[in-house]
Amino acid sequence: MSFDREGVRKWNESIAAEFRANHGKVGGHFEGVPMLLMTTKGAKSGRPHLSPLVYQPDGDRMIIFASRAGDDHHPHWYLNLVAHPEVTLEVGDETFEALATVLEGDERTRFFERQKAAMPQFAGYAAKTSRIIPVVALERVAARG
Repeated sequence: MSFDREGVRKWNESIAAEFRANHGKVGGHFEGVPMLLMTTKGAKSGRPHLSPLVYQPDGDRMIIFASRAGDDHHPHWYLNLVAHPEVTLEVGDETFEALATVLEGDERTRFFERQKAAMPQFAGYAAKTSRIIPVVALERVAARG
């Protein structure tokens, strides 16, 4: 599978515009699915990168999945947050800082199985690749001040 970076960037921008115009809701393929916007710091460039992502609520945390639709390479946003785990999230109308933690073992498996049950296409993504799809917890950072 090959990704057109410019096409992905434009798609991300259009989803983000719809998300922001509709208080965190989008239609089409993502209608009714919990979504957030995550801004990461580029692993190499240090520049901000925006990614709309589906998530699974887990109490105060949001769980995201680095599936890249079953591609054999991790998504760039994942590589960015591994290098710089401090991210900015937009959830609904709220914007806040969060810390990303890559989940492992039973915890990773439990959330990925739950995601496959909620959105069966994730089972297809896992079947298409030999890599283990990373699962990441995002947790709000307390405001300073």
